[in-house]
Amino acid sequence: AFREQLAEKLRRGELPTSVRYHVCADPPGPRIGNGGSTLHVLQYLEDLYGDQWASFTVLLIHSGGYSQRLPSASALGKIFMALPFGDPVYQMLELKLAMYIDFPRHMKPGILVTCSDDIELYSIEVTETIALDKPGFTALAHPSDLAVGTTHGVFVLDPSSFSGKGGLEYASCHRFLHKPDVGMMRQSGAVCVRGYCSPGNHGDSEMASECVYTDSIFYMDYLTAKQLLMFYKQMGTLCYEIDAYGDFLQALGPGATPDYTKNMSDVTKEDLGLVEVRRQLYTLLRGTALNVIVLNNSQFYHIGTTQEYLFHFTAESKLRFELDLLPVAFSICPDTAKTSDQSSIIQSILEPRCAIGPGSVIEYSRIGPEVSVGKSSIVSGSYINFSVDIPSHCFLSSVTVKINDQVEYVTMVFGVGDDLKKTVKVLSDVRSLQFFGASLAECLDLWSVEASDQLFSSGNKRLGLWTARIFPVCSTLSESVRMSLKMLNSVQHMSPFKLSGFRLLSVEEMLTYKDVEDMLKFRKQIYDEVCLQRQKEKSDC
Repeated sequence: AFREQLAEKLRRGELPTSVRYHVCADPPGPRIGNGGSTLHVLQYLEDLYGDQWASFTVLLIHSGGYSQRLPSASALGKIFMALPFGDPVYQMLELKLAMYIDFPRHMKPGILVTCSDDIELYSIEVTETIALDKPGFTALAHPSDLAVGTTHGVFVLDPSSFSGKGGLEYASCHRFLHKPDVGMMRQSGAVCVRGYCSPGNHGDSEMASECVYTDSIFYMDYLTAKQLLMFYKQMGTLCYEIDAYGDFLQALGPGATPDYTKNMSDVTKEDLGLVEVRRQLYTLLRGTALNVIVLNNSQFYHIGTTQEYLFHFTAESKLRFELDLLPVAFSICPDTAKTSDQSSIIQSILEPRCAIGPGSVIEYSRIGPEVSVGKSSIVSGSYINFSVDIPSHCFLSSVTVKINDQVEYVTMVFGVGDDLKKTVKVLSDVRSLQFFGASLAECLDLWSVEASDQLFSSGNKRLGLWTARIFPVCSTLSESVRMSLKMLNSVQHMSPFKLSGFRLLSVEEMLTYKDVEDMLKFRKQIYDEVCLQRQKEKSDC
C-alpha cells in the first residue's frame, strides 16, 4: 500500500525526486516495537547499501501500527493521512518533509527518527539553526504542561546549560524520563517555569506557568547507529517490543539509572527476556551523549485519535490557525451544498443540497444530494447516493476487500468516542463493550447475531469492537454504507435489523482482505474529477 502511494506521488511530482524512498516492514514473527523496527531498518540499509550508508542523512518515519484510535487511517497508513490544505491536498508525508526541509544541510550522516501522526511547529530567529551534527543522540524539546508530560518523554535539563529564553538553545540533559507522573517530574528536577524555565526558579506569582520539556523527534549520528546495528546482529532474532524512546533515550545522560528496565507498564507481554534486552541496551548506550535542542517557542501536536483529528481540523485550534487549514480543500463543493466554516471537506465531491454539520470531516468521499451529516462526524472513503441522515458523533469509513478474487465492500461504523482497543476475556463480559452508546450485547440482539466464540476474528483471545464480526460485506460501495447505517439506525432507535444472510467481517479482517488497488482507484477518480472541474473553471474565466 505504501509503495503504491509513493509511486503515484512521484509520478504526479508531489515529492522531491532526488530523494531515495524505501518502505521497510517489520520482519514476520512477534511484535518488536518501534525500537526493534529502528534496528531492523539499520540492518535493511546496510543490506541494501553496504558501507555507503555511512555517508547518508536518513529520515526514518515510524508509520506502522493498526491505528485503532483513528481507523480511517488503518488501511492505507497514517503517513498518508490527508490534511485540509494544499492543491492537491498535502498528506502527512509532505508535511513532514516540509517541516524538516532545513535539517539536512545542518545534519551530519545519521538517522532522524520521527512518527507519522505528530506535527512539530516552531519559531526561531533567522540567524538561528537547528544543527544535528553532534556525536550521540540529539533531541528536540518543547515546553509543555505537566499533564502532557505524563504521556510523553520528559527531559531533565542541566539548569546551568540554558535560560528558557529566546527561540532556540542547546542544552545538556542530565536524564530522560519516559511517561513520568507529576511527582517523579518534580522529584527529578524536570519542572521549570515558563519565561524563565531553568529548574528551581519558582516565584509564587509564576506557579501557574509551570512546564516541562517534552520530546518529539530525535537524531542519532552514524557511529551510534552503527553501534546499535552491531547489537542487533549479535542478538540474532529479536522477540521483544523495544521502544525507541523509552529504551534508547532512558539509557542516556549522566543521571540515567537501570531502574526503568524492570518497568513493564507499557508492554503487551511481560517477560524476563525483555528486562534482559533492556539491560543490555542500557549497558551499550550508557555514557552516550544526549544533546537537547530547546525550542522555547514551539508546539507539538498529535493527530492519532478521532477526537484529536476532529479538534485540530475543525475547531478554532491553534494548529488550524498556524497551518491555515481550510474548510474545503481540493474538493467539488457547490454553493447549494450546505457546509460550515467549522467543517472540513478534503478531496471529496459534494452534490447540491447535501448538508455537512459543523465539526465534521469528510475525506475521499462522494456525498449525494439528500445526505445530511450531523455534527462532529467523520466520513472516509465512502459513496452515499441515497437519502439519509447520518447522526452526530458518527465514524463511518469504507474499505474495499478482495475475497476469493471477488472485489467487495465493507463499511465500518462506530461512535467517534468508541474504544476499539478495549478487549474483554470472556463472552459474558461483551456487554461491557460500548457501541455508539449502547452495550454491544444489546446491539447483537437487535441484529440477530449470536454472541459466540465465532463472533470474534481472533478466536476467543481478544474480544472487542476491533475483532467483532459485525459488518456486512456488500457488492457495491454505496450498498455497504447503506447497510452499516441501517445497523446504526437500529441501535439508535432500539429497533431490530437482521444481519443474518450477510457475510460479516471484523475491522481486523477488513485489513487482512483489503484491496489497496481499488481504494486508490476510487481516490484517483475523485482527484481526476476535481482536476477537470478546475480546468473547466479556468477556461470559463
